[in-house]
Amino acid sequence: MSGFGALFRREVASYFTTPLALVFLIVFLVLSSIFTFYVGNFFLRGQADLQPFFTFHPWLYLFLAPALGMRLWAEERRSGTLELLMTLPVTPWAAVAAKFMAAWSIAGLALLLTMPLWITVTYLGDPDHGVIFASYLGSFLMLGSYLAIGSFASALTRNQVLAFVGGASLSFLFTVSGLPLVIGAFESWAPQPLLSLLDTMSLLKHFIAIQRGVFDLRDVIYFAAVILSFLGATHVVITAGKTR
Repeated sequence: MSGFGALFRREVASYFTTPLALVFLIVFLVLSSIFTFYVGNFFLRGQADLQPFFTFHPWLYLFLAPALGMRLWAEERRSGTLELLMTLPVTPWAAVAAKFMAAWSIAGLALLLTMPLWITVTYLGDPDHGVIFASYLGSFLMLGSYLAIGSFASALTRNQVLAFVGGASLSFLFTVSGLPLVIGAFESWAPQPLLSLLDTMSLLKHFIAIQRGVFDLRDVIYFAAVILSFLGATHVVITAGKTR
């Protein structure tokens, strides 16, 4: 994809020329520590694993990922640089992919900085490293899904607050769709195919499956499909020049 590398480097650099990347990293590390050690009772459980750490990831990402992704396209629209970007020797697909990968890289860095937790549980006991590795991979894929949704929401508007609200709302729907409470609200009147769709589209369900150490290729394909679908939708909106 023409221009991908140059735009990717520009986007990554832009995160560090503003406080955004640093604030995201600090907030993620602080909140994940609070949820792990205080809410999740990491030490009181008496088990050498990272279940308390990963359990809260979907709910952290539900707000942090849209906050990171809200500027991807909304800022370009607000500042009027979107039209300039489209005139550069960069294909629309390359621009969408580069911006997304830059945000995913920053988020991945935040996840990477939590590796001392893995070292800690290894020191304290004999954890299942396969489960921990699968959980990290599942968390990273889920994070990419939330960012792809945020990218789409950001492409629809020039207002970053609206982009955040839209991204968080869409992410919430994809998170809770498979919960028993949601399925129960539909099962009295909805046909079985719709119930199966609601259950299948749940980000939470697929992440929990990986977190338990059940590494099914279908879960990986699901996350890849969500990412590619929303990046494709972002591409359609950007090339169509739609503004909200």
